[in-house]
Amino acid sequence: MSIKIVFLDADTVGRDVSWDEIERLGELVIYPTTSSKEVFSRINQADIVITNKVLIDKKAINAAPNLRLICIAATGINNVDLEYARKKGIAVTNVPGYSTQSVVQMTFAMCLYLLVHLPYYDSYVKDGSYIQSPIFTHLDRPFLELYGKTWGIIGLGAIGQGVARVAKCFGCRVMYYSTTGKNFNPNYERVTLDDLLRKSDIISVHAPLTPHTYNLITYEKLKLMSPHAILLNLGRGGIVNEADLARALNEGLIAAAGLDVLEHEPIKQDNPLFKVKDKSKLLITPHIAWASVESRNRLMHEVALNIKAFLEGKTRNRVV
Repeated sequence: MSIKIVFLDADTVGRDVSWDEIERLGELVIYPTTSSKEVFSRINQADIVITNKVLIDKKAINAAPNLRLICIAATGINNVDLEYARKKGIAVTNVPGYSTQSVVQMTFAMCLYLLVHLPYYDSYVKDGSYIQSPIFTHLDRPFLELYGKTWGIIGLGAIGQGVARVAKCFGCRVMYYSTTGKNFNPNYERVTLDDLLRKSDIISVHAPLTPHTYNLITYEKLKLMSPHAILLNLGRGGIVNEADLARALNEGLIAAAGLDVLEHEPIKQDNPLFKVKDKSKLLITPHIAWASVESRNRLMHEVALNIKAFLEGKTRNRVV
């Protein structure tokens, strides 16, 4: 009998990735998206379920009597009831590390976009202003170099370490704050959060959302930063208090901020960040840092390898 594999939210990984490897492992049923009400009927005959963000809780697990494996098409595992899956003897896998290079690249893309004022210069040429210039250049919006600046990293995991290596190549001094207190890396200077905020010109967040990191960056913390500093959040939205960030930007406490993650995604209409007066100080992208074409194809390849290993009785990327 063919193994039935159900992917509940395939649109979250894009329609331009290849499904071939997974299709060779069983009968694959793909749903673009799945609401909480649709979960039960869609997985009730499944042997293997693939989910990126769809919640697989106790009720969902009980609705799927044939379920043997839950593949999380992501690194984070908070959308699956791991304890109940363990109790029911259902294996759970995730995909660590697949998006590291993509997020590192986006971190520097966001930084340079803000630091060098690229939208301003692009507009200056395209709106015809440069045509009227009496000189060959334009110096009305000065920009700074990364060389010689201090780059502070909150969360020195695989992505944080990748950012640290590139920052060093730009000639930055790198320091970091360990959100768990357990990370000791002799290659970089470890400091307290307050010291990192006071001393850094660029701060990038690459930490998971935990009770300890929720609201880690508040108005009081933002007041410690230099008015020339840039804050980048590519970790999780709840780490930076969005109302406090909007206030800090409006008051000129920091120079700019770039966010790829928000506390509520998609963004809500009443998000306080919409009230930032100078829009050039704020860059927001729709949680895309992880999603290069290469990264998404790596993700699907890794999911296929996790399924193949499970079917062969091997352990690979198991969280349960």
